[in-house]
Amino acid sequence: MRFDGKVALGSGAGSGIGRATAMGFAARGASVAVADIDRGKAETVAAEIRAAGGKAIAITADAGTPAGIDAMVSDTVRAFGGLDILHNNAFGNLALPPGRSRLAFTGDLDDAVWTHTIDLALTGVFRATRRALPELLARGGGAIVNTASIAGLFADYAIAAYNAAKAGVINLTRVTALEYAGRGIRVNCVCPGAIDTPLLRPSLGIRGFAEGTVGMIPMRRLGRPEEIRIPLP
Repeated sequence: MRFDGKVALGSGAGSGIGRATAMGFAARGASVAVADIDRGKAETVAAEIRAAGGKAIAITADAGTPAGIDAMVSDTVRAFGGLDILHNNAFGNLALPPGRSRLAFTGDLDDAVWTHTIDLALTGVFRATRRALPELLARGGGAIVNTASIAGLFADYAIAAYNAAKAGVINLTRVTALEYAGRGIRVNCVCPGAIDTPLLRPSLGIRGFAEGTVGMIPMRRLGRPEEIRIPLP
């Protein structure tokens, strides 16, 4: 599949699945807006794309805030004249406020942890989708892809907020797809398992986590970002 003449925006595109997807879109002809909260990471990926002959800009934005979302969409449209594809990938960040832990049974779950996780992993996806839809409609259609998680498909011990948020992303994807299918917009999500990304690596230090996680994977290894990127070879 080629994306010549199309404009793609990826949030959280400075590393991991977001980076691999941005590189994949560019390799297939799309102009790519690489959005990330980390300026250096966004600029590095955009530079890699340009060095390979592609078109890319770097956008520094916090995709967990309304202002950041508006900036990344507005900057993309300003640079490339429109938007055809949105990859919502920036909301899997497991970082929490200092002194907080996401690992807690539901009865012990802190309000701040719940709110922080839902805001990042679910509300951010909703806000970015809402902001991008008018731009896609102005182009006669397009596509939205959300990075969800297998955590949204089944229950885990002690991560209720994350499970609930990712389940919400999956059903938000279904609802939006149903609402906009007749207007030329496709909405899908991917549900990765354990992928070797900078976001997962801190969890590998938790006692038994790495062994238990890898032990449940038939290939006996973590997935790689390039195996999950949206425009597969």
